[in-house]
Amino acid sequence: MKHLLIGLCIVLLAPRGYAQQPDKPNVAEIYEAIQKLNFLGSVLYVAAHPDDENTQMISYFSNKVHARTAYLSITRGDGGQNLIGPQLREQLGVIRTEELLAARRIDGGEQFFTRANDFGYSKHPDETLALWEKDEVLKDVVSIMRKFKPDVIINRFDHRTPGTTHGHHTSSAMLSVDAFDKLNDPSFKAHGLYDTWEAKRLFFNTSPWFYGSQEKFDAADKSNLFSIDVGVYYPLLGKSNNEIAALSRSQHQSQGFGSTGSRGTRMDYVEFLKGSIPKDKTNIFDGIDTSWNRLEDGAGIGKILKRVEQNFDFTNPAASIPDLVKAYSLVQKLQDEHWKEIKIKELQGVISACAGLYLEAAATAQIAARGTTVKVNLEAINRSDYAIKLREIKAATLQPIRLDHRLQNNVIFEHQVDLTIPMSEAYTSPYWLHSTGSIGMYKVANPTYIGMPETPKKMTVQFVIDLDGVPIHFERPIVYKFNDPVKGEVYQPFEVVPAYTSAVKEDVTIFSDNTAKEMAVTVRSSVNNGHGKVVLQVPNSWEVEPTEISFSGLDKETERVVYFKVTPPAFQNSGEVKPVVFSDGKKFTEKRIDIDYDHIPKQTMIVPSKADVVRLDIEKRGQRIGYIQGAGDQVPTSLRQIGYTVIELKRDEITGANLQDFDAVVLGIRVYNVDETAQSYQPILHEYVKNGGTLIVQYNTNRGLKVKEVAPLPLTLSRDRVVEEDAEVEFLNPKHELLNRPNIIEKADFTGWVQERGLYFPNKWSDDYTPILGMHDHGEKQTKGSLLVATYGKGYFIYTGISFFRELPAGVPGAYKLFANMLSIGKSPSDNLKN
Repeated sequence: MKHLLIGLCIVLLAPRGYAQQPDKPNVAEIYEAIQKLNFLGSVLYVAAHPDDENTQMISYFSNKVHARTAYLSITRGDGGQNLIGPQLREQLGVIRTEELLAARRIDGGEQFFTRANDFGYSKHPDETLALWEKDEVLKDVVSIMRKFKPDVIINRFDHRTPGTTHGHHTSSAMLSVDAFDKLNDPSFKAHGLYDTWEAKRLFFNTSPWFYGSQEKFDAADKSNLFSIDVGVYYPLLGKSNNEIAALSRSQHQSQGFGSTGSRGTRMDYVEFLKGSIPKDKTNIFDGIDTSWNRLEDGAGIGKILKRVEQNFDFTNPAASIPDLVKAYSLVQKLQDEHWKEIKIKELQGVISACAGLYLEAAATAQIAARGTTVKVNLEAINRSDYAIKLREIKAATLQPIRLDHRLQNNVIFEHQVDLTIPMSEAYTSPYWLHSTGSIGMYKVANPTYIGMPETPKKMTVQFVIDLDGVPIHFERPIVYKFNDPVKGEVYQPFEVVPAYTSAVKEDVTIFSDNTAKEMAVTVRSSVNNGHGKVVLQVPNSWEVEPTEISFSGLDKETERVVYFKVTPPAFQNSGEVKPVVFSDGKKFTEKRIDIDYDHIPKQTMIVPSKADVVRLDIEKRGQRIGYIQGAGDQVPTSLRQIGYTVIELKRDEITGANLQDFDAVVLGIRVYNVDETAQSYQPILHEYVKNGGTLIVQYNTNRGLKVKEVAPLPLTLSRDRVVEEDAEVEFLNPKHELLNRPNIIEKADFTGWVQERGLYFPNKWSDDYTPILGMHDHGEKQTKGSLLVATYGKGYFIYTGISFFRELPAGVPGAYKLFANMLSIGKSPSDNLKN
């Protein structure tokens, strides 16, 4: 743990994220966006993780109230689970960041993050805030709030209940309360980027859940509560607010949060905490001027935009352009830089939508290296009778293209340019992963990036459009698009990557003795005629041959696999190997990771290339292991590292006859939570044990089980967990086979663990089981359910909540030894010969 549409329309009308299909708003969406132009108020929702946010409330404020609405997630959810793939930790944080952005594109909100790292479950805010470096994360929160300038702040969690829920949850509320008081304090500098700000009021988004039951909530004093009907219906959209919120929440696919929309009245509640109290208990903006009158010289703009709203022609949106351009010109003269920037972007989106103006810059390749040239196809079209000129096109490293070209109605303008990638251009990669941070905080060198969801795209094109003599600069990110035979037109981000990247095939390689192993290194070229040499750097006391391997003739976006023979020392040892590519006098030490799921834009991570090697004295019994995947983990790969033959079984292969071929069968994490067919094959597994087999069931949560029982003998799952990865471990039955054969387990084997000991331990079981390990977090009573073993018939049943799915891929030696003992229980050395 240590180790829209309204709001939706504005998102639709602005240039969308980096790889989504461009939006072509309809007339109803344009009208909703015009309505939003006339609201000048902001609300910020604060919680700890992706998926903590109340999407119903975010959608309500964005789409019903028309407020500028944002969600501040303190972390990126790096420490969670992943139900859609093998990515964990930093890679999972990237996925969950994009899932939040996908959610905001639906509900109309904006998205912010601090530098805090989700280091795993925490039981108390004291621990959380210590690892998050409280003073630093508080600076982030204050800085983000000063930048966003919310009139209203709403906390998802209660700051007054430390120790009763996830420490991250309570900490997010505590930080928000503290920040509310410091926002307008000039002595609190934060990062020194933004002026002080006075938020008007602070609320806590309460519900019956926080009271323990609906009955207790009904009986509670509600004099300090404000009610909001978030179940409103949007006729122009044909959807209820809750239906939009469900679509938003369903973007959290990695967490399995698919949601079904609902219709009808639904009351939500906020509890007043600080600031000025609204008189109207159904309007949290009551008493706050949210009209254009709040700005000096804003009244005239408000009159123009109100006229646009009142006279909007649904059959001819372009009729609104003259007034919109007038408003645009006046907004540019505002002294209030904050609202000036916001409303300029909104007006640009509405003007382009009213004109049917489509602008695009699409590269002919998805990636490019520094110093190389890529062709970019430019497209501009005006789909209205309004007089529009394309005055100029500008981009980095490109001479401005002066055109003064009239865009006639529905006549496309196309042009292709050669764009050279500057040698100084930063690689396209998540900014918070550029440097190594601490356990609880990412390191961000550029303070202006703090709070941003993604690294700002610098490879953009500016289209300078002339409307009635008023130049408007429309900026579009360069994208890549292609036609997929199944999906049709597909958009992906255009990425700047190293000319060469390399990666060791396995993130961790285990050497169970001093025998050399062949290690595969994949070299990937991002240029044509790729050539150079690869070196594999190894730790002291390790040997590698050959010293270097040359390569040539690599085409762009092709790979070559080279092999190094690595010999470990004769003693237990661990370290890192690092592949390095040399070409044309340049050195390349990076690895490229592509993350590609349909519900989020394709992501490219450029990180240091390295892999762990572990020389481990380990013995095992048995050879063939059957593995049934659940939510997804890398345990099979880890077991192969120590010499096991692991067969990942499909559901139709789980038969009594097939299972006889295995020395043990292992269930992946959360099989009984995610597999709807588990009830049908579980009896086969239990019969396998009864006939002499070994069955190991890894952790499941105690809610949402697809089976009646998780074991053949009485056992009850709980929410017990040990989150301190260095928590002391007691041997409850020190002479038990699991702690002695074939590997002797010692206390030292529980050092160097990552993130946690384990989770969802059983807290009740029958006398058939023998508990093996006791452990507990600081100040808590001991848990004994982390590893339970029972004989069942002629075989062995083992249930474990220990986080082997984290420890094995991390190369933790003690975890390998303990898992090998579990697989070896009841077996003799001769069982190693079984095929």
